[in-house]
Amino acid sequence: MNSDIKEIEDSINDIIQKNEDAIKGYQKATENATEIGLKSYFQTKSIERRNFLVSLKAAVPDLKTRDEVDGSVTGAMHRAWMDVKTFFAGDNDETMLEEAIRGDNAAIEEYNEVLADTHLPLEAASVIRKQRDWLMDDLKTIKTLEDVR
Repeated sequence: MNSDIKEIEDSINDIIQKNEDAIKGYQKATENATEIGLKSYFQTKSIERRNFLVSLKAAVPDLKTRDEVDGSVTGAMHRAWMDVKTFFAGDNDETMLEEAIRGDNAAIEEYNEVLADTHLPLEAASVIRKQRDWLMDDLKTIKTLEDVR
């Protein structure tokens, strides 16, 4: 296999895995949040991240991409940390917003690395750039939600 293709597959699979972690993280935030509006917000974010996966895979149909929504070990540890923080925190909603900010920052970093380091097909680069920009807007929204709490 061409090493460039393998590098592109690995990079796209890294982003797919970040989105898998986000799906599960937002589901965990939905479980742990107390305010109904925030639960709904987190559930919507989980659905959006699942749509990110579909769009990304559609942009690279000839590449081997992950099929299951497993997430990473790091993501699993982060979700366990969310539960621990919820157990000890006095404000579950604030804690879940903080963890959403942490997760989105990590995802934006991953997206930026892939965009900078990989010779992506044009369609894939366009999808990744749009998703990264969406994440940056989401991050602003989450920070605003945190500020008004």
